[in-house]
Amino acid sequence: MSEVRLGIDVACRSDHQASLADDRGEFVWSGWRFRTTVADLERLWAKLPADAEVVVVLEPTRNAWVPLAAWLKAKGAKVVLVPPEQSADLRDYYNKHTKTDRLDSRVLARLPLLHPEGLRTIDDLGPAEPLKRAVRHRFALGRRRTQAMQRLDALIELLGPGWAEVVGSGDYSKTALAVLERFADPRALKKLGRKRLTALLVRASRGHFREAKADELLAAADETIELWSAGGLDFAELADDIAAEVRIIKALDVELEAIEDRIGVLYDDADPDGVVRSMPGLGVTLAAGILGRTGDLNRFDNLAGVRSFTGIVPKIDQSGLADHHGGLTKAGDPGLRQALYLAADQARKVDPTLAARYHRLVVDQGKHHVSALCSIAPVVMTRIAACWRNGQRYVLRDVDGTEITEAEGRAICADRYKIDPAVRAARRGTNTAKALKKRTGRGKKEPTEAAPAPGPSGTDATGDKAA
Repeated sequence: MSEVRLGIDVACRSDHQASLADDRGEFVWSGWRFRTTVADLERLWAKLPADAEVVVVLEPTRNAWVPLAAWLKAKGAKVVLVPPEQSADLRDYYNKHTKTDRLDSRVLARLPLLHPEGLRTIDDLGPAEPLKRAVRHRFALGRRRTQAMQRLDALIELLGPGWAEVVGSGDYSKTALAVLERFADPRALKKLGRKRLTALLVRASRGHFREAKADELLAAADETIELWSAGGLDFAELADDIAAEVRIIKALDVELEAIEDRIGVLYDDADPDGVVRSMPGLGVTLAAGILGRTGDLNRFDNLAGVRSFTGIVPKIDQSGLADHHGGLTKAGDPGLRQALYLAADQARKVDPTLAARYHRLVVDQGKHHVSALCSIAPVVMTRIAACWRNGQRYVLRDVDGTEITEAEGRAICADRYKIDPAVRAARRGTNTAKALKKRTGRGKKEPTEAAPAPGPSGTDATGDKAA
């Protein structure tokens, strides 16, 4: 049976374009325009040779490719996608040499002949998979919530440092949000009074906060009023901005709770035996985040392919006798990398084999916490994939191979692989912001070694003034 290659330049709103090439790369026809309707697709299919095997090559343009690929697969065609990295490289090439950056249907039709090993046959319809959509949606909601919390931090800083000490920062409690939504104006808080503020705190915190917390809030309000006594800040307008951010955070919390319920149901359907969740320390959200973004792990040729898919593997630069390992490739889904990073942090507190690896990386090899977890994350992914491909749940064992329970694993990790706080502090690297702050500025007179003084020194080597 002969093979033909159908290249489709997918469009989101306008017409798609299709070109058909034979197995030698010669065009049978090109430039056929159509839309994703049953009538147009039937006409397209009728133009293909009835006795040929059809390979459809397309680029994943937003979600417009999904219904198109589904219809063609149902007809018996083999659908392959051009990877995003490859399509970007091809665009750069065509932009430089042909004055265009489009991957048109003619190029896509000939691509299997030019680079057959670089094309991936689709095994699922990506955005059409409900679990994948749900975990991506949850990731986006979580990111938006974090951004809203950061904006709220910035607004509260205008009130003075006392507020951050009283209501917290970063991830505000429900009690803090209840107060900030209605009484971020220090004058309104003072007007509310100690008795009614205490009642609000008791109700919002279910009795956890009482008069002491009310006194702290009122003291912070007094400090803010005194701080801005000369004017310059409209308390009412600032309170409105703070209330708006609080409402956004509360709405996102409702959506997050709803999507997590959906994810739980979808995960149970996708992994009824709980293979991914059997990894120690993983809950439903993390397990679903990993499975939803990787799909069926049997689709990979080997475990090395699984690790490479995560993007948490080092870049390799090999040339002649040189073999250099660089930073992480960070290829693929950032949400998967985040889920594996969090999974590694949880698993190393339960699994002694991972705890031993983490301890060795931090204590013996001098790695900091993030670097050590990035080394453990692909190991976690490899073990999950091995369990999935074997159809077995994860068996927790000690370093000597003895099977243990999770409670025993936690006790072993906490006792045997505890890291001295002084060692952990020594492993913390200086971040970029702190490093920049330490640079010599214009206000400092002493030059650094990296930036010597432009003129002769005002003193000689003995410390006396130069003549």
